[in-house]
Amino acid sequence: MFSKTLKCYLLIIGALCFSHVQAAVSNGTYLITSQVSGKPVEVTGASTANAANVLQWSDNGGQHQHWIVTSRGSGYYSITNRLSGKAMEVFEWNSADGANIVQYDYWGGDSQLWSITEHGNGVVSFINKFSGKALDLYNFSTADGANIAQWSYWGGDAQRFLLTPIKSSNVPTDTSTTNGAVNHWPISGNLGTHDPTIIYENGTWFLMQTGPGIYGKYSTDGLYWNPLPAVFPNGLSWWKTYVPNQAGIDVWAPDLKSFNGRVWLYYSISTFGSKVSAIGLASASSVGAGSWRDDGLVIRTTNSDNYNAIDPDLVIDKNGNPWLTFGSWNSGIKLVRLNPNTMKPTGMIHSIASRSGGIEAPTIIYRQGYYYLFTSIGVCCDGVNSTYRIVYGRSTNVAGPYVDKNGVNLMNGGGTVLDAGNSQWVGPGGQDIGNTDVIARHAYDASDNGAPKLLMSTLNWDSSGWPRY
Repeated sequence: MFSKTLKCYLLIIGALCFSHVQAAVSNGTYLITSQVSGKPVEVTGASTANAANVLQWSDNGGQHQHWIVTSRGSGYYSITNRLSGKAMEVFEWNSADGANIVQYDYWGGDSQLWSITEHGNGVVSFINKFSGKALDLYNFSTADGANIAQWSYWGGDAQRFLLTPIKSSNVPTDTSTTNGAVNHWPISGNLGTHDPTIIYENGTWFLMQTGPGIYGKYSTDGLYWNPLPAVFPNGLSWWKTYVPNQAGIDVWAPDLKSFNGRVWLYYSISTFGSKVSAIGLASASSVGAGSWRDDGLVIRTTNSDNYNAIDPDLVIDKNGNPWLTFGSWNSGIKLVRLNPNTMKPTGMIHSIASRSGGIEAPTIIYRQGYYYLFTSIGVCCDGVNSTYRIVYGRSTNVAGPYVDKNGVNLMNGGGTVLDAGNSQWVGPGGQDIGNTDVIARHAYDASDNGAPKLLMSTLNWDSSGWPRY
């Protein structure tokens, strides 16, 4: 190993020692490339095993060369391999120079936590919390297979790595119309609906909604709707573990989104007026194929929490990274980054909207440089006495702050009204948006004893980039 003594050079009035600045790196998926070799850090052989070695190799585009960097608080980060979902760590708690770096199931110990030192232009060094030593390309090698180890920090190129964000193929698209004509769709058929979520797949519209076992429907033209069997007609046994008072197989406010070649179905289990709630996850190769896989618990809340784990909505940011927004009443709407392997939370929970008198059912879409947050405010579920209405705000950052057309922060009760209903359709809300140009929601039909029914409309945008019918 080359000598790596930290050198200080005398200047006119003293000694100037090597200095560095701790970085605040954004949570994300990155290529970590050696400054010496220009080659990415990877897990050997695309292994998913514990203790598999970390080394460098020529860029081959594999997910075993992608690393999910996640803030864990107090200036430390985990570095998790995208393919295996396992964390980079110092092997066997070794504090010596030259100790090996491997992957292992993440558990949050100091050997798996790293501070990040910034050198400029995306170049950083990683310092292990346990050993205090730096991630290091052993022996300055440029060869494929050269080992990644740790060494006392001295800041040279062998300890410098370029962080390059991975641009996902899941980047949102935008087909919406600016200043188009108002178009409320003339739908018919099976319209009894509460909290709809919609997705378009191979020429067919699919919808899931609140109801027994996650009730669904489909339409070949978006206008006439037919019923579908429930996703989990008998429920799942683990639901009552987290929500003991759940009645039967009642499931709330599902969300359907495609990501990384699968369809993800988030949903919530709760009881009315309670914070004892759980968000669950199922997935399938496609909605049409069915054969839903139970992916288990995503997040839960209890009466000791100041937010509620209901009303999930999968958000794909402008770089193709997944997030989950959720929440209701209490301290309001939340947002958390998802691990693209597990599609479950990683990192801190952000607060993005709050309002007295009720707020829930968040939906976030990305359009032309802005993230738009739609929520339902007021009180639902009381027929023609419901006060639900749909409001929105926008932000240039997925984690906010979100402001309405008057510049009022949605954390401070802001929100521009999109839909407050009318004499027939009372209390519209529980909305979902397909791409950026179709909005589905429920409202209570005053001409039919306040029955909740599906409404669908084209979502237009004004010349300033604000949504409208």
